[in-house]
Amino acid sequence: MISPKYKEMLNQKSVIREISAYANKRGQEIGYDNVFDYSLGNPSVPTPEKFKEVAMRLLEEKDPLTLHGYSEGHGIWEVRQAVADSLKKRFGIPYTGDHIFMASGAAGALAHAFRAVSVPGEDIITFAPFFPEYKPYVDGCGANLKIVEADTENFQINFEKFEELLCEKTAAILINTPNNPTGIVYSKDTIEKLTDILRKKEKEYGHDIYIISDEPYREIVFEGVDAPVVSKYYDNTIMCYSFSKSISLPGERLGYVAVNPNCKDAELIVHMCTQISRGTGHNCPASLIQLVVANLLEETADLSVYEANMNILYKELTELGFICVKPGGTFYMFPKALEEDAKEFCKKALKYDLALVPGDSFGCPGFFRIAYCVPTEKVERSLEAFRKLAKEYNN
Repeated sequence: MISPKYKEMLNQKSVIREISAYANKRGQEIGYDNVFDYSLGNPSVPTPEKFKEVAMRLLEEKDPLTLHGYSEGHGIWEVRQAVADSLKKRFGIPYTGDHIFMASGAAGALAHAFRAVSVPGEDIITFAPFFPEYKPYVDGCGANLKIVEADTENFQINFEKFEELLCEKTAAILINTPNNPTGIVYSKDTIEKLTDILRKKEKEYGHDIYIISDEPYREIVFEGVDAPVVSKYYDNTIMCYSFSKSISLPGERLGYVAVNPNCKDAELIVHMCTQISRGTGHNCPASLIQLVVANLLEETADLSVYEANMNILYKELTELGFICVKPGGTFYMFPKALEEDAKEFCKKALKYDLALVPGDSFGCPGFFRIAYCVPTEKVERSLEAFRKLAKEYNN
């Protein structure tokens, strides 16, 4: 008998992927340069040149069994230590290799973190708007994903609604800053208020409450924006990171879990991740990519392109009458649609070959996401399509 659970999931396909598939099909018809595909958060800038240099050197110099063999369950020790040294240098937190678990991107890191600090039936709380895949990730570990209603004025945390959801079943709080889909960066005040509440609730409930901090966009922060590192404010923080965005390596699926050294049972949690791998078939990411990336921890791709794209779009859209909280990072923005039904708005946008994603699947109806990780010249050419779309509503 086939699994009814996964059969049912076929009726809940990713809206982002479906719109991306439509854009690809349309591109085959009229030429992809003529489709303004803002659907998928796929980095548009190349990896640093050093990536190729290091990879070629390792392929020439290293033993093939080392490069292509299985790594130890936690990941390659020298890679874990290099990650820890980098985090300690950057953020002043005393990580060692024992606090690092190498994972298959941020998604793999999150899957391990959820299972490490929750049991089936407990709650993991996150904040709208949120990355839609959080739902299947959390469902997969048997926990309940509870969604805090968005504060659409600034997309910081809606603390009144948050405190209403907190209860003794709360195992962890899942945050994403810089945020997908809004591009908003949580302020220092927001982080401090969140952590103050959690410390009080830990005492009230008599058990630990973890922050699971999803940080794939940590390096994409715009000029003048302060991006607090959550682990500096709260001991029970588990950082989930990916190299997909910072050095444009989404297809290589590499990230890590970094458990705050001051977290209770920090090293135990990392060891538990190896057993979670046994139950999920994770079995650690590719050895070659781990070794290459260990040499690029102070590198990023040319991320300035994203800020340039954001400024072009934000200026044009606000002049056209769109309401949008200005992003502080990532390569996303989240304007309010020009009608109440964002799904209908995004359907109308397709007439102008604009592929946009409605905010409903992010837990925030009435808004839409633009993933502006596309060439700047294409952003500029898309402005006329946005003008035509806005004119349709103005008329």
